[in-house]
Amino acid sequence: MKTAHFVKVAAAVSLVSVASFAQAAPTFAQVDPILKANACLACHQLDKKVIGPAYKDVAAKYKGGDQAVADTIASRIKKGSSGVWGPVPMTPNARISDADLKLVVDWIMAGAPK
Repeated sequence: MKTAHFVKVAAAVSLVSVASFAQAAPTFAQVDPILKANACLACHQLDKKVIGPAYKDVAAKYKGGDQAVADTIASRIKKGSSGVWGPVPMTPNARISDADLKLVVDWIMAGAPK
């Protein structure tokens, strides 16, 4: 009897632990102020190429990527890059906070939802 109760409690604790790690993907409404404050929208738009690629295109390219892919995107945002999306280099955005950078990268990795 005690074993059955323990198994039920352990299963419930496991589900609660997993649920606490599952978070909804950031929305465009959440990242839009960050993109505006860091001048990202001067070169990128949600669904059309401007100077740089559309966020939807970046999200499609890296769909299903792991943490290493997310780290690469974060590094490219923070440090800049060249040759990834054509001849125009992406300038560094060193002033974006780590928290804002994580939210933007999580949003891109989730497919850049509107």
